This record gives sequence, C-alpha cells and structure tokens, in this order.
Amino acid sequence: MDIQFVAQIDASADVVAFPVRKGGAAALGALLGAAAAQARFDGAAGTVAETAAIDGDRAKRLLLIGIGEGGVHDLERAGAALTARLQTSGVATVHVDFVSAGTVDADDILAFATGATLRNWRIDTYRTRLADNARPSLQTIVIAAPGGAPSGWAEAQAIADGVAFTQTLVAEPPNILYPESFVERCQHLADLGVELEVLDERQMKALGMGALLGVAQGSTRPPRLLAMRWNGGEPGAKPVAFVGKGVTFDTGGISIKPAAGMDMMKWDMGGAG
Repeated sequence: MDIQFVAQIDASADVVAFPVRKGGAAALGALLGAAAAQARFDGAAGTVAETAAIDGDRAKRLLLIGIGEGGVHDLERAGAALTARLQTSGVATVHVDFVSAGTVDADDILAFATGATLRNWRIDTYRTRLADNARPSLQTIVIAAPGGAPSGWAEAQAIADGVAFTQTLVAEPPNILYPESFVERCQHLADLGVELEVLDERQMKALGMGALLGVAQGSTRPPRLLAMRWNGGEPGAKPVAFVGKGVTFDTGGISIKPAAGMDMMKWDMGGAG
C-alpha cells in the first residue's frame, strides 16, 4: 500500500473519499447530503456511504467515511473501513479530502493512514483459485492534508509493516514455518541493525532450557532459539527485554486437546512473531 500526502485534491481524481465527523452529514451539501440520508449515514466511526457524480463525460465515485468523534481509534477505524471497501473493488487509487473535513490535526491524519495500512494486510500465497473480482486492486491512497505529511508517518508505517510481517508469520502453516525457517525469515532484520543470535539444541541444553527442549521432542524439526538485540537506548540505560513464546506448533497434551482446535496451535509462536 502506497500512502501519499498532498496539499489538495487533484481535480482529475475520479474516486474521492470525504471524512465526516459524527453528526456532520448535514453540512455536506445537496448531493453528498442526499447520499448520507439515503444510507442513514451519520458519520459514526468506520461507516461508509457512496454515491456517484457526473463531471463532464466522466463519472466520479464519491465516498463518505465516518470518523466518529475524531479520536485516534475512530480515525484508525475510518482508514481501515476505506481500505476494506475498496481493496478488491477494482479501484487502484483513492483520494481522501481531509482539507474539507473541518478541524483536523497531524495525529488525525496519522491515525487514518495507519488504519488504512493495517487493514490492507492479507495472505493469498496458498490460494489455488481466486476470482478476478476478489483480487486486490487498491494500490494507492492519496491524502490531502492541511499540513502535509505528518511528522510521525515514517515510524507509524514501520510499525504497520512490522504488524503485517507478524500476521504473515502467524498465518503460515507449521510445515512451512518451523524453528529453522522462522529464524531464516528474520534475517532481514540484521540489515536494520538488529543483532541476531541463534541458539541450537546443544546450546539450549547447556543453558538448562529443559521445558522448551521437552516440547521440541514432539517434532522431527530441530529446535532453535532466536535472541534479537537492538542497542538503541541511551548509553548506560537499563535494557528492556521482551520474551515472546515461539513454539511454532504446540502438540503438547494432544490427548486432551480437541481435534477441532488443533489447527490453532500454529499460533503459539505469535508472541515471538
């Protein structure tokens, strides 16, 4: 997903979304106001209403996106709703007009763009059949923001990319994502300056990791433990440690686990992911 920020909407845009606060539909003008009334659209966060307008010999697709009371979570829901509506619609680019949305600040724009990016994740790797009208088409969201690109966008985009990476790891089947391939998937983090250390079975045994090694005995795949270090703090500051469970498929207690829930055991590496 490519998010772009501009000063104002391009007049040639043929798909335009208008963020609307809750209760703000009355100020939209005749066309958009009628569309809101017909759809019973009141600007609640994450709601969408649509209409069309003729501009010369072209038809424009116009969307109303509810941003609720305007809080961060409402804006994230609104961005996600826009992506959900258009992701497989055949639309490649949508312009979002925050300039006419009233009082908005950089945090509003940031939250909207983040929500739109997060909702764009999907995994089609193992689909053998996918109808043309079910294929993703949305590639670009152009946001007209009063202050241009929000200063925190690079960080928010990096976080969203990290969330998408985690979702992909969690979604992978356990015959594809196992300890060794999990470690391999993380190697690109070294390019960002993350120090990676991988412990094998012998090293884990020497450190007394009996519980984890006991779980590993249930698999033909050898265990691995991945330690990642990022020295980004102030010199001399105490480190912060996160420990994420990384069992790529937990078959433990199989005699008491119902078969219907066994597929979910691949999620046991969600914390490590």
